[in-house]
Amino acid sequence: MIAWLLDPWHHTFMQHAFLAIMLVGVICGATGVFVTLRGLAFLGDALSHAIFPGVVIAFILGGNFLIGAVIAAILVSLGIGAIGQGGRISNDTAVGVLFVGAFSLGIALMSTQSGYTRDLNTFLFGSILGVTRDDLALTFGVGLVVLALLLLFRRELTMISFDRTFSKSTGLNLWLYDQLFLVLLALAIVISLQTVGNILVLAMLVTPAATARLLTNRLRAMVVISCVIGSLSGVAGLYVSYYEGVPSGAAVVLVSTAIFGLVFLFAPRTGTITSRVRRRLHHPHPERDDFSGAAQPANEARSASSTMAR
Repeated sequence: MIAWLLDPWHHTFMQHAFLAIMLVGVICGATGVFVTLRGLAFLGDALSHAIFPGVVIAFILGGNFLIGAVIAAILVSLGIGAIGQGGRISNDTAVGVLFVGAFSLGIALMSTQSGYTRDLNTFLFGSILGVTRDDLALTFGVGLVVLALLLLFRRELTMISFDRTFSKSTGLNLWLYDQLFLVLLALAIVISLQTVGNILVLAMLVTPAATARLLTNRLRAMVVISCVIGSLSGVAGLYVSYYEGVPSGAAVVLVSTAIFGLVFLFAPRTGTITSRVRRRLHHPHPERDDFSGAAQPANEARSASSTMAR
């Protein structure tokens, strides 16, 4: 068993892959909590496609595609905020306009490069086994910035996630912190491209955070659990990829999805199956229940809401 666990670590490329996926799991796990709480999964998907022209331009110029993606992500994020600032066009509409526009620009630029198809597959599906020391350094640096800003502005980001009306009444600049969140989200997406690729990056942002949401109502605990699930599913997915020959990005996402399914069914408080078992144990004769039993779900909902607020 020990030999089975240690064998992949004998290869340098697997060492880099494990380190990269753990970093991505932590960064996407922390950022993804705010994505799920604000219901912005579509935004994450749109941004992952909108950075495409930056990747293509970096390829044409012979540079690192992650750097090109970072620049494109920041420009698109700022563009979304600038268009939505006027009030006549919503952020969702701005996302849609820039998403298709930027992605079309990337396709147009790509069509001028005859040898780009192979590298496009890397962008779409990831190439975690090709992660280099430079990629690791860039991932660590960008990730450190993302996590530091999330920690520094956690109070403001939490407020605009739960109650935007109250946040505005306190004098909080919603546009400024929306822009900050967009940039942090874009950066988290960019550093995930090398590991799971453009197509599967949304799963790294949403699935661990959604799983954590089923396990706790406390924001701090939710962030920690999401980071742990993201990292563990990444490591387990790489073992599956190494021994079973499954593409690494797909294996990571499938493990993460499997964990979500297990938690959805068997979470101690919210699991579908455990909830039914608990109700049967407490109320073996449903026909004898009185109105006090009917009031219990409402009391639990109020309790959960107050816990999340704390």
